[in-house]
Amino acid sequence: MTVSRRQVLAGGTAAGVGLTVAGALPSLAEPAAAHEPGRPGGGSGGRPFPPLKDDPNGILALPEGFSYTIVTREGSTELSGGQGKTPGYHDGTGVVADGHNRLTVIQNHELTPHLSVYGVPHVEGTVYDPGAVNSGGCTVITTDGRGRRTGEWVGISGTVRNCAGGVTPWGTWLTCEETTINAGATWTAGGQTGTYQKNHGYVFEVFQSGSKQQLPKPIKAFGRYDHEALAVDPDLRHVYLSEDASGPNGLFYRWSSTDGKRLGPGIADTLSDTAGKLEAMQIRLDDGGILPDVAYLTSAQLGRPFKVTWIEVPDREATTKSIRTQFADGTVTRGKKFEGVWSTRKGCYIVNSFAFGANDLPADATRHDGMVWFYNYDDQTITLVTYFPHNAAAEGEGPAPKYADLTFDGPDNVTVTPWGTLVLAEDGVRASHVLSSVPGGPTYAIARNMLSNGTSNGAPTYSEFTGPTFSPDGKVLFVNIQVPGITLAITGPWEKYLG
Repeated sequence: MTVSRRQVLAGGTAAGVGLTVAGALPSLAEPAAAHEPGRPGGGSGGRPFPPLKDDPNGILALPEGFSYTIVTREGSTELSGGQGKTPGYHDGTGVVADGHNRLTVIQNHELTPHLSVYGVPHVEGTVYDPGAVNSGGCTVITTDGRGRRTGEWVGISGTVRNCAGGVTPWGTWLTCEETTINAGATWTAGGQTGTYQKNHGYVFEVFQSGSKQQLPKPIKAFGRYDHEALAVDPDLRHVYLSEDASGPNGLFYRWSSTDGKRLGPGIADTLSDTAGKLEAMQIRLDDGGILPDVAYLTSAQLGRPFKVTWIEVPDREATTKSIRTQFADGTVTRGKKFEGVWSTRKGCYIVNSFAFGANDLPADATRHDGMVWFYNYDDQTITLVTYFPHNAAAEGEGPAPKYADLTFDGPDNVTVTPWGTLVLAEDGVRASHVLSSVPGGPTYAIARNMLSNGTSNGAPTYSEFTGPTFSPDGKVLFVNIQVPGITLAITGPWEKYLG
């Protein structure tokens, strides 16, 4: 997520409703079934949530009948075995195991060295780069069936800017570094200085097991770039990965097995650095031409599938040039802020958070405040399924919207509910929401952050939400407030409104 629009703008919120397409939450053993993308006005399921009610504790506004539990809190809750305190900057999160009324959740911490007092501690068996001190990584959290915390420990440390990732069909978590910092680079923060000893910009696998049973080894076959999130195809031979980068805008990638072997636990040990093929997406127009940027598509194309082709990455290690600059403009389809990715049995959902600034999109493309796509694995087509049109208020023009829970912008992380609808975490400006996107209908606010983390131009600011993910039974929605780092378990009559 790096720099969000909240960090570069001073107020404003964009309105938006859109069509979303039904899918399903992957189970721990295999991804569940998903519906095909529908057409604008089509789809079904879900109903309006009640109005959000302010929280007397000033943390989370929720609809009537819903409640939350704080699972972890930066610098407050304790890591197991005396490892320290819960790290900060909570980000991508996935439920990777359940059983006996227990849940196991793996969570990213999007940190550079000493960005927070509470970085991920270097624990034996978890350290990738000894030079990345008090930096990013993942923690493994266990809870009961209602989301009440029973333990937390370090799953990987010594990594940088662990942004999002994805749950695997075999029950592990693939965590993604959103950086391409080089070995030998120095860092200075928190009154300290250090040197990175290893290159960064990789995907790592984190297991449900304890700290000493981890594998802090990069999966170099998946490429080195500003990773955001990924989805593992149920065929176990393809992985789809997003890149959150600018100058030029990032790309969407596919890794493919080329020897017929299927992925499984311990990817970093089973794949060589050059295994398989890494390719970048090309969205094809009716005349066969390549769409140069996703921002050329608008709500007019909602529900319309476009053919996708792929072009191989010349140097996936980015030895001398970043991967996205290895392609000339017009040979690939770029996009501002390729963010969340979530797999279903039939395809994956992909988010572009926004594009409205002068350097966000081509001058003749259309500004927007968020796009959600569905990529069909078998058909190799991509369909725009949710679209938030740009609102000039997002650039600080005019007063804040009067009805904050009706205006949305900046979708980021995405998950698919057990009932086939989408839940989006908002990373926009002014009010910050967790959103329910109903197939064929509008987008509803299902939570609002009330915990201000500062002011801008005299108005309060609110941190983004991150890492929405449901328990397999649909009873608990886990979601994070990034700053200060808080993990929340929300319970209530989900099926009544999402089913």
